[in-house]
Amino acid sequence: MDQVINQCITWCRKPKQSQTIVTVNATTLVMMQTDSKLYEACTNADLVVADGVPVVWASRLLGTPLPERVAGVDLLGRLLAESSKHQLRVYFLGAKRDVLAKLVTLCREKYPGVLVVGYQDGYFSEAEYPAVIEKIQNSHTDFLFIGMPTPFKEVWSYQYKNKFGVPVILGVGGSFDVLAGFIRRAPQWMQKIGMEWFWRVMMEPRKLLKRHLVVNTLFIGSVWREWWGKNVNGLHK
Repeated sequence: MDQVINQCITWCRKPKQSQTIVTVNATTLVMMQTDSKLYEACTNADLVVADGVPVVWASRLLGTPLPERVAGVDLLGRLLAESSKHQLRVYFLGAKRDVLAKLVTLCREKYPGVLVVGYQDGYFSEAEYPAVIEKIQNSHTDFLFIGMPTPFKEVWSYQYKNKFGVPVILGVGGSFDVLAGFIRRAPQWMQKIGMEWFWRVMMEPRKLLKRHLVVNTLFIGSVWREWWGKNVNGLHK
């Protein structure tokens, strides 16, 4: 986490060249296998972090250990704190208008040094892309936080990154709703043992149960095949 924060602040101090950060969890990795645009966006990101304990576990099992989980919602909170400290500019894109209004109020109260230079809800059409991009350009923001789902946030930021003129572009999924208090986050103990996905399923079982069962099965299968290829097949060569 500290490495990511330091890198972001370094980017903000340099000439404005857009850098994208991608937070990857098990769902993202599974989707990348069949979505070529998402795969391209993630593999060409300037920085990729593991937003999921199972991804960290898999990295250790496969011999390329990552130091720790860097959850999107935690990263957003830390970057807002650093932005307050250094009086940096932020732009929020995504979620509903009432969520954004609460988030902006939260920033003024908890992060008084943050300069919120713009915000836009996530309900805009493709025909509105040029107008949205122009607003972001004209804001001269240091951070563009995109609170929209995968694969939109990764693909959209990758496709238009060179038009924004924003030092740091970070997709944070549903983090706006969590910080604004509209969604309760899992307890710390569930986060540490990699069961935050189960907490989300309990919150919305009809919407998420089948999806997570399928994704988790595919993810475990992918990790197993990778491990088998590295360890078992390697012994026979």
